[in-house]
Amino acid sequence: MLRVATIAGITAQHAEEAAFLWLRRRNAIDGHLLDETGIGRIDQRLEANIEGLEAAGLAGWTLAKERFADYAEPGETFVVGVLALRSGSPEAVAEALELAGPLGEGGVAALSGAIARTPRENLRPFVADWINSRKPMLRSLGLASLWHHRVDAGPKLGECLDDPDASVRIRALKLAGRLKQRQHMPAVQAALGREDAGERLEAAVASCLLGDPKAGRPVLDRLVLTVPGLARRAMEMRLLTTPAAEAKRWLQTRLEQPLSRVDAVASIGLLGDTAIMPWLIEKMRDPELAVAAGEALRDLFAVDFDDTDAFTSDPASLGPAFADREETELPAADQVAAWWKERAASQPGAPYQSMRRQRLDAYRAALREPELLLANWRRTHQYPAWM
Repeated sequence: MLRVATIAGITAQHAEEAAFLWLRRRNAIDGHLLDETGIGRIDQRLEANIEGLEAAGLAGWTLAKERFADYAEPGETFVVGVLALRSGSPEAVAEALELAGPLGEGGVAALSGAIARTPRENLRPFVADWINSRKPMLRSLGLASLWHHRVDAGPKLGECLDDPDASVRIRALKLAGRLKQRQHMPAVQAALGREDAGERLEAAVASCLLGDPKAGRPVLDRLVLTVPGLARRAMEMRLLTTPAAEAKRWLQTRLEQPLSRVDAVASIGLLGDTAIMPWLIEKMRDPELAVAAGEALRDLFAVDFDDTDAFTSDPASLGPAFADREETELPAADQVAAWWKERAASQPGAPYQSMRRQRLDAYRAALREPELLLANWRRTHQYPAWM
């Protein structure tokens, strides 16, 4: 890395801002609140800070590592990783890998984010060694590189689907499903019975994408009832792969079960039935269901609700029952009811394509068209931050 004249305070600010912006992007990339324009503005600022660190040469690299020493967190790991990978220096890459190792899956996820922002030609010298490594972390990063840059792993994917390490198998399942690698269906179906719940979920998703949702649905059903941390994702895929009438009946049974009720309320917007609006507004008056009802509302309508007063960041304004709630995005039932009444009498505007809606649309298209690969919904337009 080059030595260039730098101002240490500005370079350190670049490192801090890059870590913060990457975390902000990661938290918003699949969510309801931002569309590709909003994410694109974050990308513009993030790239500017990365370029500032790159321009600082060795000083930028040193300051990024010093910040990591003070804050060994995913954001700082991402910054170190993206600088190392873009530099192409084997020594810098090895150092970044060593720093990320103790963070476990969090470190792998951060380096995966760095890989996504690194040109393919910079990764080419490393990927083959990673995917053939004896270290699970490196095999995972090799698969992450292929996933982010949409590269077929060839026969190696079969080996990875049978890898001794569950985290490697999970990433291999994601790649097999997203790239429609149907020749690996036997390995995908074998993974439906694995011990690791996360692996079973990815196997079920891959099975659905590869054209066999009937094999995946029983696994999704069990995950909904037995693994709270994965229930929302399992329920989402279950609804996306189930005919409308059957999906309504299936979801009704989950609404009647206390353990799955919140997730079922949050998922009901996926059905696309606006006739539920009076029922949904009533759920917004229940402190335990209000957040879920708000999520369903955002799924139900392609509307930027930030341009309305339908949501509030002041829970206490909703009444004493909400005073102890800590959520910052709560639907205000009365305002939602007024909005719904006004919408019924007016012409809807241009649809708002949140990142979550783009993600759902990508899955719907890939599930509907057997030969269509899952689109990279996370690609965004680059917009100047000041626009």
